[in-house]
Amino acid sequence: MRDKRATRRTAAFGSAGVLVTATLIAGAVAAPTASADTRHGQDREARGAAIAAAKAEKTGIDWQDCPADWGLEKPIQCGYVTVPLDYAKPYGKQIKLAVDRIGNTGTKEERLGALVYNPGGPGGSGLRFPRRVTTKAPVWANTAKAYDFVGFDPRGVGKSAPISCADPQEFVKAPKMDPVPDSEADKLAQRKLAREYAEGCYERSGEMLPHMTTPNTARDLDVIRAALGEKKLNFLGVSYGTYLGAVYGTLFPGHVRRMVVDSVVNPSREKIWYEANLDQDVAFEGRWKDWQDWVAANDAVFHLGDTRAEVQAKWLELRAAAKKSPIGGVVGPAELLGFFTGAPYYDSSWIPVATVFSKYFAGDTQALVDAAAPDLTDTAGNIASENGNAVYTAVECTDAKWPTSWKKWDRDNTRLHRDYPFLTWSNAWMNLPCATWPVKQQTPVDVKSGKGLPGVLIVQAERDAATPYGGAVELHKRFKDSRLITEKDAGSHGVTSLVNPCINERVDAYLLSGKLDAADVTCGPHATPKP
Repeated sequence: MRDKRATRRTAAFGSAGVLVTATLIAGAVAAPTASADTRHGQDREARGAAIAAAKAEKTGIDWQDCPADWGLEKPIQCGYVTVPLDYAKPYGKQIKLAVDRIGNTGTKEERLGALVYNPGGPGGSGLRFPRRVTTKAPVWANTAKAYDFVGFDPRGVGKSAPISCADPQEFVKAPKMDPVPDSEADKLAQRKLAREYAEGCYERSGEMLPHMTTPNTARDLDVIRAALGEKKLNFLGVSYGTYLGAVYGTLFPGHVRRMVVDSVVNPSREKIWYEANLDQDVAFEGRWKDWQDWVAANDAVFHLGDTRAEVQAKWLELRAAAKKSPIGGVVGPAELLGFFTGAPYYDSSWIPVATVFSKYFAGDTQALVDAAAPDLTDTAGNIASENGNAVYTAVECTDAKWPTSWKKWDRDNTRLHRDYPFLTWSNAWMNLPCATWPVKQQTPVDVKSGKGLPGVLIVQAERDAATPYGGAVELHKRFKDSRLITEKDAGSHGVTSLVNPCINERVDAYLLSGKLDAADVTCGPHATPKP
């Protein structure tokens, strides 16, 4: 489930899932050979991961000042960790993963080790994590005393053997087709674009694609742990990072010391990834309505209507205008959605999105063009955007088997669009390359507790759009001794960085002392934005 803001192509993270046992049992009975093959492959990869980790432990990381163009100020340091492209061939082709760190701010006695972070995506870079210390983010001050903050670019991302599926400047060009089809011809055109995108991934990044999976990134995470000199991993994962954590915890249960997962992808094999994206469409509609209610309640500021229905009418009016004639020649319905999706994602976007929306109806169209149109002069940003989307697609498409029948995609999305029109078709087109994916699609890991896995702390907002609440409940069931903190009547994606003492204090207590509550906890919501 990707953070769709990064791509302007809209989709949370990608997405996330349940109902596993009957199918698995039936599968095991019907196809013992396939299971045995899979097991054999996993055994080889587990051995490969152990070989790579042992090597990394010996080598360590050659920490240096970060390159000037990485935008990471001193005292953050940067380095690389070498991992096999294919863990079944640990002595074969190697790739380098970019990592960075900042030392703990407390004393030597207070230090508890390294805290490794993944922000989600798939396709997100974690390299900005140490900046929570240099920018003095108050929520993280206590944890920073005890831990080195360590970020990394996962395989395929940014500075870590980046992949690409399209020319970045072409990828960001606007206006794109309206995601909501008016005809069969529109659907056919979108299907062609999705197929060409999948082909582009293979042409530009074919060698990497078969190995762009969550289990491989989890193995990379274990090699990074070893390179850091850590016997056990302390991990903070947000959004897709929760699925990475869930898979790591399943593959390396004895290597986990403390793990916080925030805004949880449903780890069920049935949900990864097709069903997860459908669930997302439903949740986005709910959170979109929450935002419209807030805009209506603040009509004195925004003048967009004092009921949800009036705000929705304004949205439809704006959408129709952009469809008829793209605003500024570049902002059509697809670009509008890329910008407006920020509001159901993150409460921090509520005021900025409503402000631009309000300005448009007050006669200022430039604010909307500035906010929603691509900037073709920002080549670095466009490369990052295209890369993020490429990794998102590669991981979700390679992780799991996707429906190949267009009839199924058409039926499911047509049905959902009737009641949940905000995101459904946009999300469908973003994921459709997976229907014609050019490399073998894997079977997802069966996420569960193994020997040595400690209690994991799960944090989730009740109305999260990108990773619906059911995902947290499902992971909680699968990870024995885990604890779930629910932020009630809230829906921002990524809870642990918001100011909510009920949550912040528990995250600190867990990371600093390993302490979990005796039972699950429900916290009230963080403060609603005030315009």
